[in-house]
Amino acid sequence: MNHSGKISFIFLIVLLQSFCVFSEEGMWLPHLLKQLNEADMQAKGMKMTAEDIYSVNKGSLKDAVISFGGFCTGEIISNQGLILTNHHCGFRQIQYHSSVEKDYITHGFWAMNSSEEMPCPGLTATFIVRIEKVTDKILEGILGTTSEEVRQTNIQKKIEEVGAEAVKNTHYDYVIRPFFYGNEYYMFITETFKDVRMVGSPPSSIGNFGKDSDNWMWPRHTGDFSLFRIYANAENKPAEYATTNVPFTPRYFFPINMETLKEGDFTMVFGFPGRTQQYLTSYAVKQLKENINPTRIEIRKIILDKWSENMRLSDEVRIKYAAKYAGKSNYYKKWQGENNGLVRLNTLAKKIEMENAFVNKVAGNKELEKLLPDLKEHYLAIEKHTLAREVYSEAILSGIELLTLSNVFVQYLQLGQKADIQKLKSYIEKHFKDFDLKTDKEVALPLLNVYSKRNKDFLPIALKQKKIELLINELYTQSAFTSKEKTLKLLSYIEKGNTSKIKKDPAYILAFEMANIYQNKVQPLCNQNEYKIELLSRKYVKALIENLPDYRKYYPDANGTLRISYGIIDGYEPRDAVAYSPFTTFEGMMEKYIPNNEEFDLPPKMLELYQNKDYGQYADNGQLIICFAASNHTTGGNSGSPIINAKGHLIGLNFDRSWESTMSDIAYDTSICRNIGVNIKYVLFVIDKFAGAGYLINEMKLVKEN
Repeated sequence: MNHSGKISFIFLIVLLQSFCVFSEEGMWLPHLLKQLNEADMQAKGMKMTAEDIYSVNKGSLKDAVISFGGFCTGEIISNQGLILTNHHCGFRQIQYHSSVEKDYITHGFWAMNSSEEMPCPGLTATFIVRIEKVTDKILEGILGTTSEEVRQTNIQKKIEEVGAEAVKNTHYDYVIRPFFYGNEYYMFITETFKDVRMVGSPPSSIGNFGKDSDNWMWPRHTGDFSLFRIYANAENKPAEYATTNVPFTPRYFFPINMETLKEGDFTMVFGFPGRTQQYLTSYAVKQLKENINPTRIEIRKIILDKWSENMRLSDEVRIKYAAKYAGKSNYYKKWQGENNGLVRLNTLAKKIEMENAFVNKVAGNKELEKLLPDLKEHYLAIEKHTLAREVYSEAILSGIELLTLSNVFVQYLQLGQKADIQKLKSYIEKHFKDFDLKTDKEVALPLLNVYSKRNKDFLPIALKQKKIELLINELYTQSAFTSKEKTLKLLSYIEKGNTSKIKKDPAYILAFEMANIYQNKVQPLCNQNEYKIELLSRKYVKALIENLPDYRKYYPDANGTLRISYGIIDGYEPRDAVAYSPFTTFEGMMEKYIPNNEEFDLPPKMLELYQNKDYGQYADNGQLIICFAASNHTTGGNSGSPIINAKGHLIGLNFDRSWESTMSDIAYDTSICRNIGVNIKYVLFVIDKFAGAGYLINEMKLVKEN
């Protein structure tokens, strides 16, 4: 057994030891459930085996779970490739197909037959074919490398070699990701379908009921779902969009639970969580809480306030900015909750306590004793530069859209002959489809003020020499990037080799200088120290697991790969004298209902169904359950994930966490961390009773075993 094999074996033994001590928390690799989780899951009530969940030899639950567009999760709920995911995951597609005349955001959309299902260019659905451990292959000959930058370059070469060999002569793709900061590597063989069509979505008054006020909140009454369908060629293989394609036949699809949900029921979430940072040191958490998050929150509030003001004044602007607003608003509120949670749980002190325990345990080992002081040194070395990077990213690269587009041209000219002109033209089309000049100009003034205040050591000449008001007037009256026609004309000159015009454009000049400052004064120091932080973190996490195996539960951070978390349907007590039930009902939604209110209005048809108590087969004891809370550990990327019961039946659709749970990416607390799901029977109720699309229910396998 080589050295990397020994590392993996030690990791597995220690993980098994730590698992015996703790019974909650974690995002687990599905192919390791037999070794790590199966017994505990069954003790909590699960009736399945690990092979029912993940198998390469037969259809299993993993074959009904997809990465939806690479940013959310979805699940297959029929033998005709029908996808269920969140309304907010499908929102960009809903917005793409919407116009003032056909406002699917406000009124919803339902295809009443296959001919009405709408193509979604660029949208993909990706299945996991199998998962393989490739630590030995990736780290072979690597461990002795001294430079972390060289190490990462060599590892990337190994990843490409190993991945290419694994998918040779197939239509599959591969993803190889590091785990535990690069102590382990796993390969995910994937199959991606490119013909995905929109089938149905409720109006936003159902799919986003409560909007910003209820986002990240419990109790919740949001019907956060939408429906799509995968199409394949005649051989049931992936194909580009074609009218001759047919609905995809999956290896497995989820049966739909029709039994009554109860508090304490076993639950499992299966999906693609994006990113957690469970092993951050106290120094990193302090920077995040005191500097990075407050800056992000300040900048996004400015953007959201201006966007919201203009969206209320114009339906055209509302439709253009709806998806962008939802995306920015989501993390704006999340970061506020995260900071509150970090303070409430005293996370910084707990991190320091664990670090002290580690220091005491490794006392006398000179190499391990240096890890934490060295990490602290490198975090402090880039504190100012990390903040500058956040300001540049939030305010310029994704804030002032005029400068966002200008920066795309800066990157384009830097690439030279390697640049893809068609991709740039496509980007320009998408940019101006959802762009409003007046709105962007109103955002620019306060954002450039924040940039000047926060990045005093990294200012371009224009911000040093000109008043911001005069600079903005110049940008929005003289730049070609203010309209699609002018931008495309500018591009035509560049295609002919003439760059003199763009180099005189005021927005390009500003974006170029900002990019130059970032690339030469900010990024190099960040990269230099972050390579060292990566190296030290890898050593620290390995040493932490080996020296303090019983201190906490150890599991790999989320990194966009397929994971399972499990728990129970459960309420919680968020603060003194407040206790939350795990269920919400139609009655509770009517208590929130405010006629003609932007956030809490309901369609007349829903009011009629409520008045008549016309719930059909979807009620439980006369009540229609809308949402439920459970103790599954989730994060961004888990949106749209199936919530499954003990028998593997679909009981709900994950779409959020509670406000008190938003710090769970960094520190998880079983007593208050709750994921939020929409009840599958409420989803069916909306499809059937509200939308009249009962033909879709006929595709599904409804299960009631009482």
